[in-house]
Amino acid sequence: MNDGDVEVFLSLVERHRRYLYNLALRLTGNEQDAKDVVQDSLLNAYLGLEQFEGRADLRTWLNRILVNSALNHLRSLRRRPDVNAPQPIADVVDTVASSYPDPERLVASADWRRHVSAAMNTMSPLEQVTFALRHFDGCSINEIAQTVGISNTAAKQHIFRAVRKMRVALEPHWSGR
Repeated sequence: MNDGDVEVFLSLVERHRRYLYNLALRLTGNEQDAKDVVQDSLLNAYLGLEQFEGRADLRTWLNRILVNSALNHLRSLRRRPDVNAPQPIADVVDTVASSYPDPERLVASADWRRHVSAAMNTMSPLEQVTFALRHFDGCSINEIAQTVGISNTAAKQHIFRAVRKMRVALEPHWSGR
């Protein structure tokens, strides 16, 4: 690679870093893990930049690399139960729009974040990723399938199983409301 390629890559990193970090955070549920996944995926993107053919959208290509890094990371955590469990996902459940949320609303929001995070931990890594891409990022089934490298039918099945696990995990908390 020449200096021009490095400059192009650095501009891509700057343009997409916040989005990639937010996606990694939603996939891993932990700030440090998200930083590690982003760093790993950007290194892989840099090393594979010459292989990018431009047939896919650049963001889709970066998503695929990041999702693969996140899946590898999540799988490694499952193989090593001694590793600390992910912290609650900070941006999963938003409070109702308010300039100044009251303390009660903040506590309720924190409780729901913990419940959603616990429910996410019941899912397989592929279920976590497909669920996050669909329900947090609003990706289409086709985009998810392309990003993760599976068929549309498989993507639907993983999302369906993830939603079912989420419902089962959250149902006891709904009944009290």
